[in-house]
This record gives sequence, structure tokens and C-alpha cells, in this order.
Amino acid sequence: MEGEKRPEPYSGLFADGHLVLWTLCSVLLPVFITFWCSLQRSRRQLHRRDIFRKSKHGWHDTDLFSHPTYCCVCAQHILQGAFCDCCGLRVDEGCLKKADKRFQCKEIVLKPDAKAPDAMPHHWIRGNVPLCSCCVVCTQQCGSQPKLCDYRCIWCQKTVHDECMRSSLKNEACDFGEFRNLIIPPSYLTSINQMRKDKKTDYAMVFDVTKTPPIKALQLCTLLPYHSARVLVCGGDGTVGWVLDAIDEMKIKGQEKYIPQVAVLPLGTGNDLSNTLGWGTSYTGEIPVAQVLRNVMEADGIKLDRWKVQVTNKGYYNLRKPKEFTMNNYFSVGPDALMALNFHAHREKAPSLFSSRILNKAVYLFYGTKDCLVQECKDLNKKVELELDGERVELPNLEGIIVLNIGYWGGGCRLWEGMGDETYPLARHDDGLLEVVGVYGSFHCAQIQVKLANPFRIGQAHTVRLILKCSMMPMQVDGEPWAQGPCTVTITHKTHALMLYFSGEQTDDDISSNSDQEDIKDTE
Repeated sequence: MEGEKRPEPYSGLFADGHLVLWTLCSVLLPVFITFWCSLQRSRRQLHRRDIFRKSKHGWHDTDLFSHPTYCCVCAQHILQGAFCDCCGLRVDEGCLKKADKRFQCKEIVLKPDAKAPDAMPHHWIRGNVPLCSCCVVCTQQCGSQPKLCDYRCIWCQKTVHDECMRSSLKNEACDFGEFRNLIIPPSYLTSINQMRKDKKTDYAMVFDVTKTPPIKALQLCTLLPYHSARVLVCGGDGTVGWVLDAIDEMKIKGQEKYIPQVAVLPLGTGNDLSNTLGWGTSYTGEIPVAQVLRNVMEADGIKLDRWKVQVTNKGYYNLRKPKEFTMNNYFSVGPDALMALNFHAHREKAPSLFSSRILNKAVYLFYGTKDCLVQECKDLNKKVELELDGERVELPNLEGIIVLNIGYWGGGCRLWEGMGDETYPLARHDDGLLEVVGVYGSFHCAQIQVKLANPFRIGQAHTVRLILKCSMMPMQVDGEPWAQGPCTVTITHKTHALMLYFSGEQTDDDISSNSDQEDIKDTE
């Protein structure tokens, strides 16, 4: 019809244009916002890292979910911020610069121009006091209010309420608290530094043993009174051996008087040396750090035999020097060394996959089960000759030989004492004797570990000599494995290490072993 209005030709196109525009905005705006937030976050991270690098505080990242705390500057809840692992200061991200200028960190050594004071004052930090801490004035609980409140001394760990803090308490001398025997006062290091001719050494530096050898950190022991230093090694048996090697270097330098006694916090997979010295088979954080330090103070000093393992390859034209190892735990040839070798080879290829104790033990179990079927180390008695203190020993049909210095083997098994009615004296780690046993295969090793079988006890000796006549065999010293061709292995006493033995807790094995030893004494 002529009176009917027709739609304008451009109205539909205009509507489609609006739709396209809104679609682009709805897609591009979130992308832009995400990109902008990511850029700002990267800038904040760079800025924060720059502050961390220049600061004297030991800053680490924290947030509301990892550890709900209050900022020591603005007193607000920390959503995203940092804490100092040295003095315990906690601040919000926006207050990092202010905190760095306003609060001093714990000073290990006083400033060069400062005179060593006769007594150190308290170093008070406000807020975020430990749970269940009590005020030194009124003995009531501190830190119970939902805000930044109360004070804590970062040296002696004493806490006090805001209302109980007095001027006399602020100026009071700090006695360094319960762990005063484990703390080196800054004034002491300042006095020592003033007396020494060599002023170049910076004793305030923090040693990172992943970048610096432990011998440099152990040189701090030479600043302390004779025979007073104690060192806590946090790691596995290999880490302990690494530190003991560094202590041997101190002996070579004539620093016998400054050699520290060594305690162990077991963080490795096996931890047989730690178990032998009473520190347990593993540490998973169940014991508070304060209790660990108390255990170190209460521990008794003992000696640990250390042995030299010399491997000389056969051949008249071999000009290479014999390989030398230092043994603290055990030497072995056979199935347990083969399992360690296979595990070590795969860990070298993918280290990130072997960060769990449970996974590591599962891998060991896999290789042990595989060797039960393949038996790569069979007929060992035909391939080797064994001498104990110069006397040849006839061997049965074995697959492995283990030379022990300590009581535990294979992640907590007492190999020498064994099970059943046969009474054997306890293996000692300070008698200058080695215990030598044999195993019939991987399945026999598994039976020994679950206490269903005993090893074949070969004997004890001051010197052990093993001759590999032919073939390639897996060998290991304290968990460090390698494949070895025909050779002569000689194990002789090297030196003693000063260790700390903690007798506060006993396992069932320790109790049964002690009772067996008492029965032996009664029969004698």
C-alpha cells in the first residue's frame, strides 16, 4: 500500500554496527584490564625485589592466606606483603619502604664506628607475637587482641603488653633468653674484630652453602672460645658428610681447638647416621624449632669413626691415582648399591621428580623388585676375595657385601644385631671396628628390613680389603654409587668426628637392643 511506511535502508546496518561495537568492547575490555593488571603486578614485583635486594632485612613474600598478620607500620591486615626471617618484622606491600627506613633489623655485628657495649639492650618489635606467649610483667597472655598489639624482643623472645611496657624495661639489658648459650652476642664479635689485625673480614655476612663452601662459614668457629661451638646440620647423611669433610679441612689448617660438635636435623631419605645418633629417622616439622634447639643444648658429645675407602683399579699400565672416599655410614657392593645407582641415574635426569621421601622410597622399592627377578649381582662370591685384618675369608653364595660403621642401615634397620635368639653385641660407631655382613639378594634385603631374616654375619675387623677380580659391579659409599670394574678396595681408619648424641627419645628398636645388651651382660 502506498500509505505504508517502508523501513529506512540504513537503520538495520546501524543496529548491526552497535552490536559489533558492544561485542568488541565486551571482549577487548576484559583483555585490556587483565593485561593492565598483569603489567602493574609485574611492576610491583620488580619494585619489591629491588627493595628486597637493597634492604638489610631478610624479606620474604607473605599474604593473608599463608599467615594472617598485621602490618607493623599501618597496623592493618596484611593482604599482600613481606616478613623478615631474621627479626620477624611484618609489613604490607605499600609500607615496605617506610618499614625499611623506620625499623632496624637484628644486628649480628655492631656498626664499625660503634664501641662494644657492656650489655645489649632489648630489641623490641611491636605486634604479631607468638601464640600462648605471656607478658614478663603481669604474666598474662599476650597478643590476644584482634589488632596490632604488644611487643616482643627479637633476641630473648620475651613479650610484654602495650600497657605494661615501661621506660625501665625499654632500657633494660637483654640476657638473650633461654638460648643464650647458642647466641653469639654482637658486642662479642665487635670486640673480636677490633682486636684482630685483619679488618677486612665481614662477619655480618650470611653464608649460602649452595654458593659458598661450608668451610668459609665454619671459620666463624675460630672467633669463639675453644671447644664451645655447636653446629646443627639440616639435611640427609650426605649433607652431614659434606660438613664433616669441611671440618677435616680445619684440622689440616691446625684449628683443632675450634672444631665444632655436630648435631643433625634429619631431612634426607634414609637418615641412618641421624638415627644412630638419636636424632630420629625424619623431621617433618612436628617438633617446634625451640624444642629442636633445646635438644641441641642437652645433647652429649661423642666420637664418630671416619674411614678412608681407597679404590685402586687393576692393571700394570694404570697411571691414574686411586680414588679415595671418606665413609661415615657404610660401604657396599651388590644389590643395595645397584638400587642406589639406578635411583641416582634417574634423579640426575629429572631432579624435580625426586623431591618427596615417599616417592623416593617407592622408586627404591621398584628397583629392588626388579632386581629380585633379574639378579644382576649373583655369584658375587666367585667374583670377589675378602680379607679381614689380613686374613682371607671364605664366602658362601652371596650377592652383596656390606661393611658397616654405624648401627643402622637401609633407612632404620639394625643390620648387625639382627633378630631371633642369636645374641650379638651392639655395633658401635667409636670402637675402631667395622662390621661386615653378606646378603643373598634383593629379596633377602627386603626380609631383613621387615625383620623376617638376618644377614650372613662375616665378622668384625679394623681393616677390610676387597678384591674384585672380574666383571663390573655396583658399589656405594654412604649412598654415593658408581659402577666399578676390577679393582682392590681397602678400608682403613681415618679420623674421628665430634658429634652430638641426643638420648631424649628411644625407639622400640633401641629399647629392645638395650635389653638384649643387658641380657648379654647378665649371662657373662
